[in-house]
Amino acid sequence: MNQPNLIFLMTDQQRADTVETASLCQTPNLTSLAEAGTQFHRCYAANPICSPSRASLMTGLLPHTHGMVDCTHTVPPYRASLQPNLPFWSQALQAAGYHTAYFGKWHIERSNRLENFGFDAYHLTSPFVDGYYKQHSEEYQTYRRQLGLQADEPELAEARVVKQKGYRDLTLYGITDEPVEATREYYVYSEGINFLHQAAQDPQRPFLLFLSTEAPHDPYIAVREYYEHYDPADIPRPNSFGDDLADKPAIYRRLQNVWHGLEWQQYAEATACYYASCSMIDAQIGRLLATLDELGQRDNTIIVFCSDHGDFLGAHRLFTKGIPPFEEAYRVPLIMSGPGIPVNKQIHQIISLLDVAPTLVALTTGGEFAGHGRSLLALMQSDDSEWRSEAYAEMHGQRFAYTQRLLWQEQYKYVFNTIGEDEFYDLTADPFELHNLARESRYLDVIETMAARMWEIMHETDDFNMVNAQDPMYRYAPVGPSLDEG
Repeated sequence: MNQPNLIFLMTDQQRADTVETASLCQTPNLTSLAEAGTQFHRCYAANPICSPSRASLMTGLLPHTHGMVDCTHTVPPYRASLQPNLPFWSQALQAAGYHTAYFGKWHIERSNRLENFGFDAYHLTSPFVDGYYKQHSEEYQTYRRQLGLQADEPELAEARVVKQKGYRDLTLYGITDEPVEATREYYVYSEGINFLHQAAQDPQRPFLLFLSTEAPHDPYIAVREYYEHYDPADIPRPNSFGDDLADKPAIYRRLQNVWHGLEWQQYAEATACYYASCSMIDAQIGRLLATLDELGQRDNTIIVFCSDHGDFLGAHRLFTKGIPPFEEAYRVPLIMSGPGIPVNKQIHQIISLLDVAPTLVALTTGGEFAGHGRSLLALMQSDDSEWRSEAYAEMHGQRFAYTQRLLWQEQYKYVFNTIGEDEFYDLTADPFELHNLARESRYLDVIETMAARMWEIMHETDDFNMVNAQDPMYRYAPVGPSLDEG
């Protein structure tokens, strides 16, 4: 098998709709990449926060199996620790002879020793060390000093700060007059471009290059050059902006109250900053692709673009992500282009980021990768009528312990909540999730069927904590886990 190169481009907290045709967000390079390949419109993260989702992406396993059920820096190791000796798809490529490199944000486990996970070379711009967030690597700080700038965070010409009694001031968004070249994103992509030139010295050896940016993660900091591409007055309110969340768990309303002091103008300005960050990253992707073309490697390189999870960005009057299980936090962009991938194909069946691992191993080595995901090759190469259009996700909380399980099937979405009422949405009739139908008797059969499928997945993936919850204080799902017992 002729082994193609692989470039994996990952952002942090980027919504799927930022790269779709109707979006106001300007991403011309990603649009071109989608036209040259395949775009998945209903790809869901296995978890809505960074570390669990990233670990699932690399292992193809659900969080309860790989063990990273919360973010690495937020809880003690016993609360979220990657299980030892799990296979990563990057290791499969390394074993097949690939020259492997990783640059940017890691945030998958605590050691930050990527040689243990299949990478020959790596440089982390924002590692999490000993449980604390280290904003920049020393190399990046040196780079900023060479540009005549302070070593740490960019200076903000404008900023919106949220104040709450007893909490630290929170910068939600801001604008910087620093040059694009000073951003971590530019720096990460420059390292990627340098790697491409190095790899070109050994053209017979395939390479894996993984670039991971922190933007557009909050705080939404925009370089003015890109912010000026957007006028907040042109940004429409989300259709769910007026949702009072009255038919949903009370914790969602408490989270909504965090932002009660903001007017729509501030939401629009935050969205403009977020879009500006997406556009800035898109420009860096353009730099990288131009280098790939110059080196004559484009036709022999698979390129993948995705994000680890999304962002509410004003939907339901919320920001960032977390326990509310709305589409904006779970649905992520996924674009694939290159050898073995259909051109200008749009796929609307439901898939999961868990499916990426077996797909990439099949495309690059011809091998299989065991896990909870399914290879997307058959779905890409035909209109596979046998594809089960469903995805499954888990939420284990973030610092505070909340437990949820989510299941998508065709137009329906079922959320099993241990922190309040269950949720059930018809995403065709109600794409903005304004109406929780969990108490509607006409949907009882569908809800019970989906709850039964939820338990089936838990059994298949050995989610023993859940399937063994038989005591009286746990019996509030529509149906229980022992379905074979009637």
